[in-house]
Amino acid sequence: MHSLPLFVRLTNRPVILLGDGEAAAAKRRLLERAGAIVADETTAAALAIVAIEDAAQAEAAIARLKARGILVNAVDRPALCDFTLPAIVDRDPVLIAIGTGGASAGLAKSVRQRIEALLPARLGVLAKALEAARPAIKAKWPGAAERRRAIDAALAAGGRLDPLSDDAADAVEKWVEGGETGSPDGLETIRLNSTDPDELTLRAARLLGEADHVYHHPDVPGAILNRARADAVRIAADMPPASPPPGLSLWLEMPR
Repeated sequence: MHSLPLFVRLTNRPVILLGDGEAAAAKRRLLERAGAIVADETTAAALAIVAIEDAAQAEAAIARLKARGILVNAVDRPALCDFTLPAIVDRDPVLIAIGTGGASAGLAKSVRQRIEALLPARLGVLAKALEAARPAIKAKWPGAAERRRAIDAALAAGGRLDPLSDDAADAVEKWVEGGETGSPDGLETIRLNSTDPDELTLRAARLLGEADHVYHHPDVPGAILNRARADAVRIAADMPPASPPPGLSLWLEMPR
């Protein structure tokens, strides 16, 4: 990754905005939508957006702001940006951000439009229903691993709470009452046919997203391991474990 995506709460927090014209107006609308206080250069702030068209004036303003330790987004000047603003799919409280590191705003917009067409309008309602059901979910599945697997199974394609289903939000209560569980504990083996993560089978991709522990040959490339859950434990080994720990474990091996 060239950047670490972050969601920053800006409600009632100042953000400096410099510039006039359409670009500055668009950034102002975005900041106000996020609840930020749009401020001038004299304000103490952690973030700033410079939308000045004149190159010399913009670069001077950027230098002044960075000298104060402020992180800067320089509109149409990606090389000078400390952070970039993504294209956003808003299904409050669900937010999906698409960024290209400033390479192409048009590409980010096109991807956003495709995702917009896929996601139901009530996706945010599903998120709120899951939040409201959190105490009941924890009571039904006390263990963190079993709880995560149950949720993963429910949210999978075709599952009881498939996020692409318009009525998933209405099924949360019955799903909790039913007590369906996800993948069982144990060890699953994945024999990789390629070093290209795009060639993973659907089963392999699903298991990588669910596993608690990923055991792998040392020659399994990082691009494959990056498809595992971020919090999954990764262990390089010459052979699979004789006694895997509780939860779902994977053994990845490359073709010989």
